[in-house]
Amino acid sequence: MLQPLSLLREGKSKRIYATDDPDLAIEFFKDDALAFHGLKRGRILGKGEINNAISRQFFTLLTENGIPNHYVEQLDSRSSVVRRCEMLPVGIKVRNRAAGSLAQRLGVTEGRPLQPPIVEYVLRGRDADDPLINMTHILALRLASRPEMDHATEIALRVNEILGAYMRDIGIELIDFKLECGRFHQEILVADEISPDVARFWDARTHEPLDMDRFRRDMGNTEAGYRELLRRMMGSEE
Repeated sequence: MLQPLSLLREGKSKRIYATDDPDLAIEFFKDDALAFHGLKRGRILGKGEINNAISRQFFTLLTENGIPNHYVEQLDSRSSVVRRCEMLPVGIKVRNRAAGSLAQRLGVTEGRPLQPPIVEYVLRGRDADDPLINMTHILALRLASRPEMDHATEIALRVNEILGAYMRDIGIELIDFKLECGRFHQEILVADEISPDVARFWDARTHEPLDMDRFRRDMGNTEAGYRELLRRMMGSEE
C-alpha cells in the first residue's frame, strides 16, 4: 500500500502528499471549511470522508464516460491515490444558473437559468483569491497555451453535460462548479476534486442547497446537506 511521504501542497480542503512512486500522489480530505477567501473559517464534522466518497463517485463516472482524469483508487475513508499532475494555474467555472458572486456581479436574480452555460476562468493560487481572468490574460502571462485551454474548456463543458444528466436522475440540479486540470506526461487530465466544496447542488424540487453555501450563508446543517447528496449518489431518492 502506498504511504504518504512529504507534503507537496495544502489547500482549503485537502493536503497532497508525495509517494515513493513519482507518478502518484495521495490526496487527503480535511474537515476544514473556508469561505469568502478565508475570512470565514470553521469545521464541518465528517466533511473529509464525505468529499472523498463523493469525489470518487464523480471521477469514476467521468472515467466511465471517457474523460481523462487523475483518479486511481480510494486508499481509506479520507484519502485517495491520484496521478501526480502539474496543475494548470487556471480554474474553469461552468455556470448553469446564476448564483453566488455571478448573480451579485451581474445584478440578476439568483437561480436564473443560463443557456448556454457561462464559462469563466480564475487565477489559481494561495494568495490570488481566485480573481477572474480572460483568455488574453492567460496567454499574455503564459499560464497555459491556447490549445491547452481550448481542450480544457471543451472537457469542462463535457463534464457539465455528464454530471448534469447524472444529477437530474437523482433529483438534484447542478448549478455550477469549478474544474481544475493538470498536465500528466503531456496529457491534460481533470484533477483536484469534484465535491460540494467547489460546486453548487440544489434539490431539484425545493431548490435547497446541498453544498458549501449552507456554511457560507449560515443556513445550518451543512454536514446533513453533504450527507444527503452522498446518500442520493449512493442509492435512490426516497
